[in-house]
Amino acid sequence: MRQAGRYLPEYRKVRSQAGSFLNLCYSPDLATEVTLQPIRRFGFDASILFSDILVIPDALGQKVEFRENIGPVLSPRIRSADDLDRLRTDEAADRLEPVYQTVRNLAAALPSNVTLIGFAGAPWTVATYMVGGEGSRDQAETRLWAYAEPQAFERLINLLVETTAAYLIRQVEAGAEVLQLFDTWAGSLPEREFERWCIAPIAEIVKRVRARYPAVPIIGFPRGAGQRYAEFAQRTGVNAVSIDVTVPLHFAKTEIQPGCTVQGNLDPLLLVSGGKAMTGEVDRILHSLGEGPFIFNLGHGIVPQTPIDHVAALVEQVKSYRG
Repeated sequence: MRQAGRYLPEYRKVRSQAGSFLNLCYSPDLATEVTLQPIRRFGFDASILFSDILVIPDALGQKVEFRENIGPVLSPRIRSADDLDRLRTDEAADRLEPVYQTVRNLAAALPSNVTLIGFAGAPWTVATYMVGGEGSRDQAETRLWAYAEPQAFERLINLLVETTAAYLIRQVEAGAEVLQLFDTWAGSLPEREFERWCIAPIAEIVKRVRARYPAVPIIGFPRGAGQRYAEFAQRTGVNAVSIDVTVPLHFAKTEIQPGCTVQGNLDPLLLVSGGKAMTGEVDRILHSLGEGPFIFNLGHGIVPQTPIDHVAALVEQVKSYRG
């Protein structure tokens, strides 16, 4: 997950040329280059588009900035129906055109045996940034608005469903072969809200994409969902589910894998530590899940302090495994 990033010196060089993180996302030549960098180094079986989940609110007219040592900051915050009325839905497609060009570039440049994954943020997670204005430990402001004004909040979710489905369809048109939906903050939702704001919106996006491209595989990642991972897999219609580092392997094997592919779930900090701790856990994951439909991956994004030689060792170990 998050293949290109600050752990690669060649990425940092390109990032400095872009001027800002968002400029990098919207510069097709540069975004293509940083997407290809980890493929050249490590020979992964798949490549994920370099972009960010917050290009959607940016395309809708909410200002998005990535500030050093702070992270994303969005303004003005969405807190009312009037705020929703100010979003520019008619301009989103044009604003996102550079992303589609990056996908086209990658479809032409990647080796034929490397799958191209397109992606987007799931509506609940994107909404938490639009409402809160920044990342949050518990998404309290968004949850409070959803409780207090569920109809207004549902308008925002419905808008994100429509925009995100169109965004993913355009990625497939441009050459994406697999799609992934990241619901990073799904774990903060109680039971009924998980159904309403995580499962239902993602199921609708899957339905809309499948209406146009029925054969395109879709991966869902409801991070922090716990035992609700199985329900998510069954009810959204995704082909695969990414599991975070807290999901027990036995649960994944018995409750998720019989119905769909599992992707995951090495702790990114084990990749930082390397050595026997890493290789032992990689071996345990492979032997637990490798006999069924499985994509080896991290349980969340690779972190900046990751040693490059640890990534190379991990790739060699996984590729040498025979389930």
